[in-house]
Amino acid sequence: MKAAIAFFLEIFNEPALTWNDLPYLRKHTNLPILLKGILDPRDAELALQCGANGIIVSNHGGRQLNGEIASLKALPKISEAVQGRMPILLDSGIRSGSDIIKALALGASAVFLGRTYIYGLAVAGASGVKRVISNVIKDIDISMMNAGVKSIADIDRSLLQHVSE
Repeated sequence: MKAAIAFFLEIFNEPALTWNDLPYLRKHTNLPILLKGILDPRDAELALQCGANGIIVSNHGGRQLNGEIASLKALPKISEAVQGRMPILLDSGIRSGSDIIKALALGASAVFLGRTYIYGLAVAGASGVKRVISNVIKDIDISMMNAGVKSIADIDRSLLQHVSE
């Protein structure tokens, strides 16, 4: 186990990297650059300034930093900062169609289904993944129907209500 953790840290934990490295990377590739782990609107703005093509709002599962802010909670302020100037993807906690609708309403351009499809893969292989994705799509349709929304393009914050006690 120690060897696996050391290998992970060697690959993914490079403290020498800074925002100044992003323009260098941009200069040397035409590939899209997406930055994962954005939880602060100021970092979203820096990503734009430094040449990123998009960002992934993610707390990396919250395992690396115990008690980190929930990605969904960080999303609205990041969306306000970005103002549609780049795609915002959400990677955290998506398990259902209603989760996807909430994320889209709060400003995500798209979401990742990480753990959800892995469950299908574990249970039934490729056909399990297909079934999970099909079920999530159906759940989106049902959630949109229940909300009176006819198109993904019509999803916005007005669908969400804050219930105070």
